[in-house]
Amino acid sequence: MAPPAVLMVGTGEYTTGFVSGAASTSDKKVGVVGLTLFDLRRRGKVADLSMVGVSGKKFPAIRAHLQKNIAEAYNGLDVSFTSFPADDQSDPNAFKTAIDALPAGSAVTVFTPDSTHHEIAKYAIERGHHVLITKPATKLLSHHLDLLALAEKHGVFVYVEHHKRFDPAYADAQFRARTLGDFNYFYSYMSQPKSQLETFKAWAGRESDISYYLNSHHVDICEWMVRDAGWRPSTVRASASLGIAEGVGCGPGTEDTITLLVDWARPGGGGGGDGKRATGIYTASWTAPMNAGVHSQQHFHYVASRGEIHVNQAKRGYDVVDEADRSGSALKWYNPFYMRYAPDEEGHFNGQGGYGYVSFEKFIDAVTAVNEGRVSLAQLDRRGLPTLRNTVLTTAILEAGRRSLDEGGRSVEIVVGDDDKVELK
Repeated sequence: MAPPAVLMVGTGEYTTGFVSGAASTSDKKVGVVGLTLFDLRRRGKVADLSMVGVSGKKFPAIRAHLQKNIAEAYNGLDVSFTSFPADDQSDPNAFKTAIDALPAGSAVTVFTPDSTHHEIAKYAIERGHHVLITKPATKLLSHHLDLLALAEKHGVFVYVEHHKRFDPAYADAQFRARTLGDFNYFYSYMSQPKSQLETFKAWAGRESDISYYLNSHHVDICEWMVRDAGWRPSTVRASASLGIAEGVGCGPGTEDTITLLVDWARPGGGGGGDGKRATGIYTASWTAPMNAGVHSQQHFHYVASRGEIHVNQAKRGYDVVDEADRSGSALKWYNPFYMRYAPDEEGHFNGQGGYGYVSFEKFIDAVTAVNEGRVSLAQLDRRGLPTLRNTVLTTAILEAGRRSLDEGGRSVEIVVGDDDKVELK
């Protein structure tokens, strides 16, 4: 069977590295999605590639950017793709035209504002295509459950791009946590500098918030670490700081930093439990100071009854001083473990081992296996991949946090039934 065709929905930083008419100033100057898929096509794992945005007028500049920064950097790597809408048109519904043009059993990647995930993924699923959605899967638990039911009805694989599960340190920590006894405490912090608000200004504080965007990483990691031991979130309370984001042009009420306080319990059959409790604190900010040397602070502390784990993935023992860098601090801590942009000895892209790349390759391999009938959706769920079924509680926690903020900091209850039905109260 031929490898799947892939449509990339969204043309921004994560897909192309092209933002506001120029290469991104972040650590994703040539993007992630496009580069990875161009290389997977070179390796024969995907077939035709296409890309869709709202404005076709951006595509000539995007193509020039990809040609210069990818094709010319990686031994003539083919960066061609079919684009929607036409270069002289704008169409907010162009994603429908692009999805309709796909052959059966294709794959669709969705890297668009959080509020659009449900509509785009639903349209693709209902037409029999597999879908990869950037985290969070959806803003609302009801939308997540809707997509889950549709995916099972249509027999397609839907995967949430929680790439931190494939960070070697995080994956090893998840494995080692199994032997450390009962979950007791988890604290995480993740940030990006306030320059990113320029990248996100079209939707920041309007369509989504920093908790959905960044807390989604560690909420998922914590839930993944403790789920097999029977732990479930029970209540969520949220707090936020304000002022900095508004000062750089974001709308009134845009939170700078959001903290979620989650109570965890281990219920038993019939609503009982062993009486043990655990606490999770998840903090995310997109107003971190500029010129700090790292693009993203990211660390967590996990405490259990017989041990603890500290992981700090901001400064990985690798730093570079470049006097020619006038963007701020000359001292930088890079993260080649996520995306390694250095070419190999033949000049080809050589980042296949980066956990950002691995996350996409696992999705594509699963799509191919489903198309060929070698694996079922239930088997993929049991493998522990970040499927829709395996990320329901992450979405529940994130929406509960948003509700808590919107309702004056009240405690929002997450009810998980014996049949794994999940509700917010």
